[in-house]
Formats: sequence, structure tokens, C-alpha cells
Amino acid sequence: MQKDFDGWNRRKKYLEEYGCETLPFHEREIWWCSLGQNLGQEQSGKNWFFERPVLVFKKFNEKLAWVLPMTSHLKEGKYYHTLSYDNKRSVLILSQLRLVSVKRFLRYVRKISLDEYARVQDKIIGLVLN
Repeated sequence: MQKDFDGWNRRKKYLEEYGCETLPFHEREIWWCSLGQNLGQEQSGKNWFFERPVLVFKKFNEKLAWVLPMTSHLKEGKYYHTLSYDNKRSVLILSQLRLVSVKRFLRYVRKISLDEYARVQDKIIGLVLN
């Protein structure tokens, strides 16, 4: 499959010029995020916006956050965490934790519970320390 790096470059230029400089976002929130067209097995976005839902894992300031990309493909193992909401399931891809600018954030989706967030934190800590 041919990847659309030229289309992503146009979209990235647009986000740089017109994306929000700061945003009132918080940890535990899920946002649609313009992740881009990435290399190899890195999780890329879909459609013209090169977007994918992400969980805000750690907020550093009003401009930067660590996020965890999500997929609708059900996967299991230590590098994944399944979220259930409204009779739907999605999976966090823990191995692809990444730093992003809020200029990439497109739309707010929802917030996960404190208990669910604690389970995600435990899994990430386990990955980093083991």
C-alpha cells in the first residue's frame, strides 16, 4: 500500500499555521488527533485528516501531552489495553506512547474513569520498568 506522505505534509503545514496554540484539555480525555502518515509499524492516522482517537496520558502544559493511540482492532497482550464504553470496545496501543502538540487535537470525545486510568497507568509503568 502506497502511503500519502505528500498529503500528510500538506495537512501538517495547515495544522502548523491554523492549529490551536493552546487548548483546555486534561489527562484521561480521549481526543481525535491528527497523528499523520508515519513510518513502518508506527500507528498512522486515517482519512484526509490523518486522524485517530488518542487518550491523553500525561499533560505537560497547555501545548504538549503524551498520548496513547487507539484502534478499533481488538488486540491482546502486554502492549494493549482494552477500553469498553457504550457497548463498544477500543484498544489503547501502549507501546506507541508519544509526545504531541495540541495543534494536532481536532475534537474532544469523552473522558475515561479514574479507575480505568489507574489501570492504564499501571500497565505503562510496568512496560517502562520491565
